[in-house]
Amino acid sequence: MSGTQSALLDPDFVRELEVLRRRLEIRARAGGAGEHSARRRGGSAEFQEHRPYAPGDDLRRIDWAAYARTGEPVLKVFRSEEEVVARVVCDGSASMRFGEPPKIDVARRISAAIGYLALAKSERAQLIVAGEGLTTHNLPQRGRSGLPGFLRQVDAIEAEGGTDLAKAIDAVLRRSPRPGLLAVVSDFLDGGDVLAAMGRGAMAGHDLVLVHVVAHDELDPKFDGDFALEDAETGAIVEVTMDASALEAYALRLMGLSEELRAFAKKHRACYVRVRTDEPLEPVVRRIVSREVD
Repeated sequence: MSGTQSALLDPDFVRELEVLRRRLEIRARAGGAGEHSARRRGGSAEFQEHRPYAPGDDLRRIDWAAYARTGEPVLKVFRSEEEVVARVVCDGSASMRFGEPPKIDVARRISAAIGYLALAKSERAQLIVAGEGLTTHNLPQRGRSGLPGFLRQVDAIEAEGGTDLAKAIDAVLRRSPRPGLLAVVSDFLDGGDVLAAMGRGAMAGHDLVLVHVVAHDELDPKFDGDFALEDAETGAIVEVTMDASALEAYALRLMGLSEELRAFAKKHRACYVRVRTDEPLEPVVRRIVSREVD
């Protein structure tokens, strides 16, 4: 594929995603077209497109007539009454610039991976960027042919200014008449009531995934003394004394945030994965596909 894909999804990562995409199951369904069978009684299916055969695919779906003509095995993809839509909300606020590597780099790669998993199954994927005080709704992409466009959208995400993540999620819900996968990739350092908005998504039937991106330096800060700290999103200056008690209070608040997200996921049968910016991403995506709660 293009250089954009290689920057976000290196070959080893893509090989792992090809294995995992067969295990991806989205509990929510949306009206439209999909590769899987329609759940509605009496639903019909019509041919949509061919896609290349990959090891592990159902041999019964190979188009043998096309194989006889071309010598290349391809699978029939059918359009049915049901289609999965994977919506990925990526936090593009300035706080995502923090860390080494920056949290936004990890968020981009995870967003790209989730999109890949859906598109490789001939589903639809849509990227929504919550940043700079507004929400950008990119056009949904469909199937493997939509992957380059989706990756270009992900690659264009910038971490700038502030954001209202709860407002962004509500905007997605208003634009989503039928439920699907709703994945939020963020550091969740947001003043709004994000979990209330996610709860509304759960009530609407969406299959929720919360990916909590944290930097290594956030988990183990190396500060000692007096500092004037600038809020990356608002520009406000806060003077603090970083001593043992302040670091302990900070650690408790960060732990509390993780516990709050974890409890929400357990209550709503959602997936919650916390990812450090310095850890390999293949195990992270495996935990997402398995719907784990870290």
